[in-house]
Amino acid sequence: MDLKEIMAIGGKPGLYKMVAQAKNGIIVESLIDQKRLQAFSHDKISSLEEISIFTESGDKPLREILAGFYKNLDGKPAPEFKNENDKLKAFFNEMLPDYDKEKVYVSHMQKIVSWYNQLLEHNLLDFSEAEEVPQPDEPEKENKAE
Repeated sequence: MDLKEIMAIGGKPGLYKMVAQAKNGIIVESLIDQKRLQAFSHDKISSLEEISIFTESGDKPLREILAGFYKNLDGKPAPEFKNENDKLKAFFNEMLPDYDKEKVYVSHMQKIVSWYNQLLEHNLLDFSEAEEVPQPDEPEKENKAE
């Protein structure tokens, strides 16, 4: 899963996948309806890779939070909590018990749950990369020993 190419754009619903560079911004494709549009440099564009959540022990990258959701939900979608803020808070507390209750708002929780479900629906959640990173180093060590 490469969250660098998945974008959230302020004022626009859903998530977008970066398709190409443009003169004044980037061309993105909506995960919802696959329509393409240009996101300009003055738009508030955030790569999901850059986003983190406040916790009691510091900031936690969104990638780790999504991985926790995936593990805790056994790869299934998260429930949608429309107008059920107390249930959403309880769910989020179950998924991320040390989140900062004063700094993380219900709107943030709703976005994260929605993003998780969109990424899962489009098969963009693949956490095997983190496990595969050490493997390329192993052959190098063998080569050095020879």
